[in-house]
Amino acid sequence: MATVGIIGGSGLDDPGILSNPEVIQADTPYGKPSSALSAGKINGVDVVLIARHGEKHRLSPSQVNYRANIYALKDRGVTHILATTACGSLKEEIERGHFVIVDQFIDFTKHRKVTFHDSFENGAVHTAMAEPFDIGLRRTLYKEAKDLNYETHFGGTVITIEGPRFSTKAESKMFKMWGGDVINMSIAPEAVLSNEAKIPYAVVAMSTDYDCWKEDEAPVSWEEILEVFNQNADRVKKLLVNAVSNIK
Repeated sequence: MATVGIIGGSGLDDPGILSNPEVIQADTPYGKPSSALSAGKINGVDVVLIARHGEKHRLSPSQVNYRANIYALKDRGVTHILATTACGSLKEEIERGHFVIVDQFIDFTKHRKVTFHDSFENGAVHTAMAEPFDIGLRRTLYKEAKDLNYETHFGGTVITIEGPRFSTKAESKMFKMWGGDVINMSIAPEAVLSNEAKIPYAVVAMSTDYDCWKEDEAPVSWEEILEVFNQNADRVKKLLVNAVSNIK
């Protein structure tokens, strides 16, 4: 039987989606995870939830202990991970409120711990990363999103930047030229570490803005992101509940 880990991004770390949630204080060889774990069930499936940015969004993207988060989920027996994230759109056709089930990333972070293997003392470890997002989980997320009549794009490349600042116009235009579809500040480290931990991982990204490449619109602001995300948070939760119910 599956045990599904959910990594909740901004506004999507509500243990209320679980039945009979139990709060678990975790510790790991890599330090404390972002938050306590919430363990419970969704339609009979065991689920473990963690808030990526901690309680009340207290951690910036660079402060998140991604290694501890993934390790803590694995330690609780998690067999699959679904993550949520807000993202900026780098394509006209990916509109505000649209979902993207990404299939590739470009890691443009600079200060993250992105491996469990700081040393090769016990042997070299080079994890394959050609397909970093699990195809089975991606198909499940896409099917459930379409069944709910959500505007959803199957596939796309996410650029993960360091943050917490937003891009310059020159950077935003460069990311478009690189073939990026959406941009955020958290997904690449999680995908890498989940693959190293051999846990299938997939993410539903919600477009909240157009970054700053679009000349006929004002550049993105945090207030704009929160407004769009809060308007659509219940849709994401419904998608997660339906998807979890169909993971075996």
